[in-house]
Amino acid sequence: MTEDYSYEASVKSRASDEPINTYVLRPAAGFLVRALYRTPVTPNQVTLAATAAGFAAALLYLQGTPLLTAAAGLLLTLKDTLDSADGQLARAKGMFSRAGRFLDSIGDFAVNLAVFTTIGAAMMRSGSGPAAPVLCLLGFIGISLRVSYHVFYQTSFLHLENAYTGNRTSEEIRQEDASEDRLTGTLHRAFLFLYGWQDALIARIDAACRGSAAHGEEAERTWYGDITGVRLSGFLGLGTELFVLTAFSLFNRLDLYLLFNALGMNLVLLVCIAYRRAVLRGKSGGVSPSGRRS
Repeated sequence: MTEDYSYEASVKSRASDEPINTYVLRPAAGFLVRALYRTPVTPNQVTLAATAAGFAAALLYLQGTPLLTAAAGLLLTLKDTLDSADGQLARAKGMFSRAGRFLDSIGDFAVNLAVFTTIGAAMMRSGSGPAAPVLCLLGFIGISLRVSYHVFYQTSFLHLENAYTGNRTSEEIRQEDASEDRLTGTLHRAFLFLYGWQDALIARIDAACRGSAAHGEEAERTWYGDITGVRLSGFLGLGTELFVLTAFSLFNRLDLYLLFNALGMNLVLLVCIAYRRAVLRGKSGGVSPSGRRS
């Protein structure tokens, strides 16, 4: 642990982070991290607190009343803030661990599943009809894949900057992971079960967008280091996704949220994909199957 707490040293690259994180959540989390910096509290304990806040939000959504729905949204913002704080505390204290990386992601998956399940149950109970659980299922799948898309390009960008290298764009078990302790190994396998197929799908989407574009250090930097592309995908991060849900929760319009999730947020994803396919592919020297430059 360094002698003095530094907020700037505790955050990720501003270029690759979500705008909501940069301007709202991380500054708020910074106050908490400063308070915890010289205490025995660990980043993993903050991760567990974030997960607990997320499950508490799910329980409030299950009640279905306007007041408790608004309170659930505020708890999700607390969960978002704690999600920022655990990583910031880890970087500030120099306590980053692979176990913590997996624990964080597993907790996010569990909370998202609980939240969409309870929203669907509450809407069914209020007479919203059979469309509610279908929209909730699509919402859960959508948020999972969009966040994975954001993480893929954020991690790729940070690797170019030689930062945040504890995370990998693909977390398949490698020879170097043989020395993982039992807890880390168990969390790693659980992570792969939940996210392995998502990471593989995002990698296939990336390959399809890139086509036969040139490879090598300069091409990699053009493709993964493009600031516009990274900032566009920043609107698909978990902080943004949950902040949108909070906004609709405050007005007790979860029906509109589910439509926005299915249409608005997926439109942002399509814009990100189109930008890479139509703009970055040309910059990277992409060639179409017919042999013409695309």
